[in-house]
Amino acid sequence: MRLNLKKLFSNFEVILASVFIIITTVLVMLNVIFRYFLQSGIYWSEEVATGCFVWSVFLGAAAGYKYKVHVGVDMLVNMCSVKVKKLITILVDLILLLINGYITYISIIYLNLSYKKPTPVLGISSAFISSSIFVSFALMTLYAVVFLIRDCKSPNTLQGAL
Repeated sequence: MRLNLKKLFSNFEVILASVFIIITTVLVMLNVIFRYFLQSGIYWSEEVATGCFVWSVFLGAAAGYKYKVHVGVDMLVNMCSVKVKKLITILVDLILLLINGYITYISIIYLNLSYKKPTPVLGISSAFISSSIFVSFALMTLYAVVFLIRDCKSPNTLQGAL
């Protein structure tokens, strides 16, 4: 089986989120086994599992945005003409670009504040966990730019995900 780098790169959010959720699951299961059979848990597993879970959630959110699988209510939009649908799509793209860009900006501020705060058990910088917010919303901002450009350039038909 040959490794397809283009496929790997185009799905990196899903792959990383999957790796993080696997690590979370394995650590929690190991900790349960250690506590049940050895009466002693892995002292750092909860902190690492929580950090991995946070990363999986935010990377999964970015992947969901990229593939346009987040829940949306478009009943009224579907009743509109194709030109009005395109206008609404471009307007929504612009609004989401602004929101995602603003949250990316706020996440930088939050990351700077959390950099100095150590985690309770391992004592590493909280920025390792908090950076998931920045990475996720930076990716969503990038995808919002791509969606906006693509929807502005396309004819009156609407495109799917990346």
